[in-house]
Amino acid sequence: MVPAEAGEPGRKQRALARRKAFSMFVKAKEVPAASRCPGSGEGVRWRCCRQAFEELPGIHRHVALHHAGDLGRQDGLEARQERLGARPAQPGGSPGQPSGHAGGSPELSWALPDTSHISHEDLTSKVGEVLLYYCYCEVKDPEKLCAWQKALCQHLHLTGKIRVASEGINGTVGGSKVATSLYIEVMLSQPLFKNILCQEDFKSSAGGANCFPDLRVGVFKEIVPMGIDPKIVSYKETGIHLSPQEFHKEVEQYLSQASQGQSDTILLDCRNFYESKIGQFQGCLAPDIRKFSYFPSYIDENLEVFKDKRVLMYCTGGIRCERGSAYLRSKAVCREVYQLKGGIHKYLEEFPDGFYRGKLFVFDDRYAICSNEDIISACRYCGALWDQYKLCSSQHCRQLVLTCPSCCNKGLTACCSVCQEKELKVTSKASGQTLKEECECTKRRPRVPIERVSQRMLDTGKD
Repeated sequence: MVPAEAGEPGRKQRALARRKAFSMFVKAKEVPAASRCPGSGEGVRWRCCRQAFEELPGIHRHVALHHAGDLGRQDGLEARQERLGARPAQPGGSPGQPSGHAGGSPELSWALPDTSHISHEDLTSKVGEVLLYYCYCEVKDPEKLCAWQKALCQHLHLTGKIRVASEGINGTVGGSKVATSLYIEVMLSQPLFKNILCQEDFKSSAGGANCFPDLRVGVFKEIVPMGIDPKIVSYKETGIHLSPQEFHKEVEQYLSQASQGQSDTILLDCRNFYESKIGQFQGCLAPDIRKFSYFPSYIDENLEVFKDKRVLMYCTGGIRCERGSAYLRSKAVCREVYQLKGGIHKYLEEFPDGFYRGKLFVFDDRYAICSNEDIISACRYCGALWDQYKLCSSQHCRQLVLTCPSCCNKGLTACCSVCQEKELKVTSKASGQTLKEECECTKRRPRVPIERVSQRMLDTGKD
C-alpha cells in the first residue's frame, strides 16, 4: 500500500501536468495579434474547430467539453517522452518546435497502427460503417500526406475516396468497425491534425468497404471542387457555425415567420439538385445546379435574392458550406451568413424526425441513407412516390434516375427518352473517344438557374 505522503506528490504532479496541457492547448488556439482584423471577426482571440472565441471562459468551456480526450493523449504522450528523456512536443508543432504559425504546419508522421493483435476477419468484416470527415489546415507536403493516407487505408483494408490538397483533407472511407475505429484513432493522434480534428468531426453511418468499388486517394487543388483558387476564396473567411441544436431553433423560427410572410431569412441548400430532390429541409431554397462548381455562378446570378438577408446554409457533412459561405460573404450582400456545423449528418443524429425530411444522398454505392419515413420525390415516369436512385441503363450515361419497380418492369430504366431509345451504343472505341453524360436531360438543364424567392418555396414549410 502506498503511504499518503508518497502518493500526494504524484497526484499534484498529475494535476499540474493536466493544467499545463490545458493551458498549452488553449495557447495553441490563440489568433496572433497581427492576424486579428474585422474581416476575420473583430475581437476574435482564439479559433478552434472552426469556431471563433472572444472571451477566455468561452474557449475554456469549449476545450473542456470537446477536447478532454485530446488533452489526455497529450498528457500521456508527454509522460512517455519524459520517461524516455525526450523533449515534449508543443501543441501544433513538432518536438522542440514552438507552437504557432511561424514554424509552419507540423511534420507528418508516417506511423501505421499495430494490427498484429487483430484478426484478419475483424479487419475485413463486411459489417461495418462509412466515415465522412474533412479537415481544413495547412499541408506543407500534400504528396507525402497522400502517400501516407493510401498506405494507412490499405493497411486497414479501407475503401473510399480521399482528396488531399495544400488546404487540408476530405475523406469518405468504408470498412469494418474495428478498422474505422483505428483509422479515427490514428487521425486524431497525427501531429498534422491532432489539435484541429476531434471525434465529433467524423460522421458515421452503417455500411462498410463494400460501399465503394475501390480506394482512390489523390492530390488536388481543392479538397472540395468549387472551381475557385483557395487563395482567392479561403475557408478562413467562412460563415458562423451553428450546432445542430442552434440550427434547429433557427429553422423553427424561420418557418414560423415565413408562414406569416415576415421572414428576412433564406434557408439555403448548398448541394446539387439530385441530392435535394430526395431530401431537404422544409422551406429551403434548393438551387437547380448539377455540380458544386456551379455554385459561385449561381450566387453571382442571384445576388438580389440574398440582398440584406440572413442566410442559413447547409450541406451533407459541412464541407461545401465552408467555402460556399466564404464565397457568399465575399459578395458583401447578406446581412449575416450561418452554416450547419457537421452538416445534415450531424443534424439527423440529434433530430432524426426534425425539419429535414426524406433521404440523405451519399456519394457511394448506397446512394442514400434515411432517418425518417418521408418520401418527397417521385418516379420519373409515372409520378408515384419513389426516392431510390439507380444509374441510367444506358451504358455510357452516368445520370441518376428515379424509376419505380413497376416502371422498371416495363423497361423504363433510363434518365431520358434519348437514352431510352438509343442506349448510346459506342461506335468510337477505336478512336479512344468517350461519351459521358451526353443525353437530353443534361443538355436541357440550365447550368445556372435564375432563382426567385417565391411563395412556392415558403409553402413547403407549412403543415
